[in-house]
Amino acid sequence: MIHQLIDLVEEKYLKADPPGFAIGDTVDVHTKIIEGSKERIQIYNGVVIARKGRGTSEMFTVRRIVANEGVERIFPVHSPRIVAIEVKRHGKVRRAKLYYLRDRIGKARRLKEKRRVGARTAAAEKVIEAPQVEKTSTPAPEPVEVAGG
Repeated sequence: MIHQLIDLVEEKYLKADPPGFAIGDTVDVHTKIIEGSKERIQIYNGVVIARKGRGTSEMFTVRRIVANEGVERIFPVHSPRIVAIEVKRHGKVRRAKLYYLRDRIGKARRLKEKRRVGARTAAAEKVIEAPQVEKTSTPAPEPVEVAGG
């Protein structure tokens, strides 16, 4: 009973279309930063190593390397300060939490890219979206023979 009431209250704070990303994905998180009276968008790029919670308290952890030092940041999924989450690549993982990446250095830190069956590349999508040229029903002119040649 109490959980239903909480869900009703939280419902208006949830995003209408939550971002679709998974553990192991490399993402760009566009966050709104307010400095005094100025407002700007800052992009935080990294690998999603954890996701926890549900509803308005759902969080995800993004890890990146800055000056050979690992930096992790936790973001709320439904925060109004998050403008967009852009997935750069999908990592192939077999775990729900990727805390083991904290101990890795160099190339061992990289995740293999997930190959999705039937997935289209951006170039292929552009080709599909290109407008089709209508064929005209007028016949092509026949070649004319030139005498004296």
